[in-house]
Amino acid sequence: MVPLEDTPTRARIADSTLPPMKAFATPQPQAPSRSNANIAADFLALHFQLESGRKLQTFTRFETPITVRVTGKPPASLAPDLRRLLLRLRREAGIDIHEIDQGPANITIETVSRAEIRRTLPQAACFVVPNVSSFDEFRRDRRKPKTSWSALHERTRMGIFVPYDSTPQELRDCLHEELAQALGPLNDLYRLPDSVFNDDNVHTVLTGFDMLILRATYAQGLHSGMTEGQVAARLPAILSRLNPAGDRVAPRPVSLTPRAWIDAVQTALGPDVPLPARRGAAATATRIAQEQGWADQRLAFSYYLQGRILQLTDPDQAQTQFRAAEAVLNRSPDTQLHKALIITQTAAYAIARGQPQQALAQIDPMLPLARQSENAALLATLMMLKAEALDEAGDHRQAETLRLDSLGWARYGFGSDWAVRSKMREIAALNPGKANQG
Repeated sequence: MVPLEDTPTRARIADSTLPPMKAFATPQPQAPSRSNANIAADFLALHFQLESGRKLQTFTRFETPITVRVTGKPPASLAPDLRRLLLRLRREAGIDIHEIDQGPANITIETVSRAEIRRTLPQAACFVVPNVSSFDEFRRDRRKPKTSWSALHERTRMGIFVPYDSTPQELRDCLHEELAQALGPLNDLYRLPDSVFNDDNVHTVLTGFDMLILRATYAQGLHSGMTEGQVAARLPAILSRLNPAGDRVAPRPVSLTPRAWIDAVQTALGPDVPLPARRGAAATATRIAQEQGWADQRLAFSYYLQGRILQLTDPDQAQTQFRAAEAVLNRSPDTQLHKALIITQTAAYAIARGQPQQALAQIDPMLPLARQSENAALLATLMMLKAEALDEAGDHRQAETLRLDSLGWARYGFGSDWAVRSKMREIAALNPGKANQG
């Protein structure tokens, strides 16, 4: 690995303050392209089942205008990101929701440390709980019926707990998913290609599909206390009104995700799971996906997991898995953001093998997708990779300009200066010419 200070274009950056953090401008959500019949099935699965698989008997939502308050020690990035999110919820989902500075709120967002969250829920980055307004209240009452989603009949008070010591992007992502779940869906579905309600974490801000689900949640004709059958009876008319284009799309068969595949994926992703067990779990997930006959992002995600686990010990075989994932994703326009994540791996491999033109051809189509999805970490990574490929191809001036431009996004996506510089060193080390200089 080439030390940061050994590269002239980086030495100036290392010795000075990094450029200011960048922020995304106008949201660009895409309307869902699926049939309203499929969206109705998704709506019911999102609202009437928990992530554990447990069924819910009652539809719940807020029945009054919603107030939101932030407590704790929020970092500077939280306020503008929250304001932007609340504006989107009002405009795109039609929800009457506003922030207040003091007094009791329907939804309280408390910032706590990542360590406190891990001690409470080891697998969670952030979470939402009904009928509490503080972390202390949650810890005191977490095993009481009041905090049980299955005992809920109407939403009146919610507590959201997010880490103040995470990156700006991670904090924003938590705001989007947890506030959306406080308002509506409680489940995550791996079958959804275009939603934050999916534990593959590909989409990090609320999508057009998500906003449609929330708009339907607060539509006239639905109210707290309804059964699944009652909601199902009213959904077709609601979706026809909110999403008329969906009535012109033919429905597709709904392919449920078996618990065995979900368990295998969670094991493969587990940070504390030994490598052989993670490798075996990823292979199991791929086998189950193939047996299910899937040709969607779930099969691609299985290949992707195998590739990520293999890349340190067998990079060539890892690339085989990444290429298999890419081939699956090429079949659907709804999964191009998933493909962008694969490209960060295949383009890095091309750079390491001295194939800059191949890397550039892969990276360029992915940059607009990363911007549109508001994924600063992905955008910065792609820009840094492109800069390295340009350096390798001999275009040093454009490489330096692009690399400097990536740093504002990197500060939002990766947080601290040391994390940004670490990412730069990691990507610089791919370039065999620079490695030989060291």
